[in-house]
Amino acid sequence: MKHNKNEVWIYYDSSNPSHKRVKAMAYSISKHVHDLDLNCNEVSNWMWKDILDLLHMQPKQLLNKADRKYQEELRGHDFDEEDWLEILHKNPKLLKGPIAIHGDKAVLCVNPNDVYKIA
Repeated sequence: MKHNKNEVWIYYDSSNPSHKRVKAMAYSISKHVHDLDLNCNEVSNWMWKDILDLLHMQPKQLLNKADRKYQEELRGHDFDEEDWLEILHKNPKLLKGPIAIHGDKAVLCVNPNDVYKIA
């Protein structure tokens, strides 16, 4: 996945105030911010794989393990990578935080200030 070095992409949940704060803070990095609201847009498994490659993370690392859905349906299961990608694809609300991408840098913004790590 190629991203323009002058643009910031935010993959976020628009219903989450913390995620919206990350989106707002991204404008201090670039005036060209593209947001992909995970409530309205679907991210395919191969796109998740590209994002994970930029983050240098595994799919399970993106998930909020304290979430009730995770605790009730996923905890204790031994899924392979394709299964975790499918879980991300179908349950983007399980993300720990929004994902910010700037050029070839990406960060999972567990804390809103994490967005500055891509600057």
